Amino acid sequence: MKTLNQMRIGKKARIVAVGGEGALRDRLLDMGLTPHTQVMIRKVAPMGDPIELMLRGYELTLRVDDAKNIVVEED
Repeated sequence: MKTLNQMRIGKKARIVAVGGEGALRDRLLDMGLTPHTQVMIRKVAPMGDPIELMLRGYELTLRVDDAKNIVVEED
């Protein structure tokens, strides 16, 4: 198990758990980052933050600090 920020570009994984507290966790869940959802790292900004994900048929840009709260299992 690893967190979303530890994945490499082009790798796919399935979300196992969404951490964080209160409004942060609610915001991540509202964006579609829910358990059992498959995600793929599409690109990473030149300085390493933010990262762009592909999930549920759309692209989502996420800060690395937020990605640290999402536990994934690589496919």
